[in-house]
Amino acid sequence: MTALNPHPAKTALAAEPRAQRWRQWFGFRTRLYLTWAALFGVCVLFFLSFDLKFSIILDKWPNLVGLRLGPNGFLQGAALTVFLCLCSIWISLLLGFVTALARLSRSAVAFGIASFYASFFRGTPLLIQILLIYLGLPQLGVVPGAISAGIIALSLNYGAYLSEIFRAGIQAVAPGQRQAAAALGLKPAATFLHIILPQAMRTIIPPTTSQFISMLKDSSLISVMGVWEVMFLAQSYGRSSYRYIEMLTTAAVIYWLLSIGLELIQHRLERHYGRGFKQQR
Repeated sequence: MTALNPHPAKTALAAEPRAQRWRQWFGFRTRLYLTWAALFGVCVLFFLSFDLKFSIILDKWPNLVGLRLGPNGFLQGAALTVFLCLCSIWISLLLGFVTALARLSRSAVAFGIASFYASFFRGTPLLIQILLIYLGLPQLGVVPGAISAGIIALSLNYGAYLSEIFRAGIQAVAPGQRQAAAALGLKPAATFLHIILPQAMRTIIPPTTSQFISMLKDSSLISVMGVWEVMFLAQSYGRSSYRYIEMLTTAAVIYWLLSIGLELIQHRLERHYGRGFKQQR
């Protein structure tokens, strides 16, 4: 039978310096990196359990990344995926911003058009939108290429989602900011550009970047039109070599690396637009 500790308070005080030393030796960043390393090791062991043939991956890696030209003249793999996403990002940003302003306007026509557009493209699957544009427009006399149809579909779909993010971010700015700007004699346009929008960006950036990461992954749906992006090549090479797991694993790594790049950009933007807020606090 073990004896009870007669001085629990002294034991707790003695243990506290040890806990502090432990935190100093293994700070937050160190523990974070160790956690990532452990989880990454688990993922590596999981994929290695598939008995991967790395010779196939090394042979097709230049095509999947985009270091070789494809038969249609475009860079293959990740390079074409990045091109599709960059074009779609800028167009969706413009569509989302214009739609958000229309949703905030007092014009019934503008509000009706913007709300109908956002409702339709948020309420229907992206794959159906891609096929409607690629297969439906030729019946109207307009024949878009596969890449053009993919960019249009991604832009329209994510423009609808971004419009709600922009609208919510703009409305999140306190009304007193507009009143203070009006008291200083600023015009509405100057108030929006220099007062409202910079404050709204702090709210807008995180969900917007998350949408871009989703767009990067949803660009794989364009493979149904035969576009030589990462997912199409992974499926094609897997079918030809009868080694799907190698190609799908490589595609997953490429998408993950591209997503990490967007996450780093998001972190820098958040730090840039959050400087004034942190100084106020």
